[in-house]
Amino acid sequence: MHALFVTLLVIVSIGLIVVVLLQSGKSAGLSGAISGGAEQLFGKQKARGLDLILHRITIVLAVLFFVLTIAVSYLGA
Repeated sequence: MHALFVTLLVIVSIGLIVVVLLQSGKSAGLSGAISGGAEQLFGKQKARGLDLILHRITIVLAVLFFVLTIAVSYLGA
C-alpha cells in the first residue's frame, strides 16, 4: 500500500509541476506596464479559458498532493 501511495505521489508531483509551468505568468514590472494596455485593448479571450482550466487542475492536483503526502507519512511511520 505504501508503494502505491508513493507512486501516486510521484505522478501527482510531476503533473503539478507541468501544470504550473504551463500557466501564463502575471505581468509585473515595467514590461507588464507597457504590454498591459495592449492586452486590455485587444483582449485575451482564447487564453482566458485555458488559464481557468489550468487553474482548476492546479487546485485539484495540489489537494491530491497534500492528501497523498499525509497518507505516505502516516503509512511510513
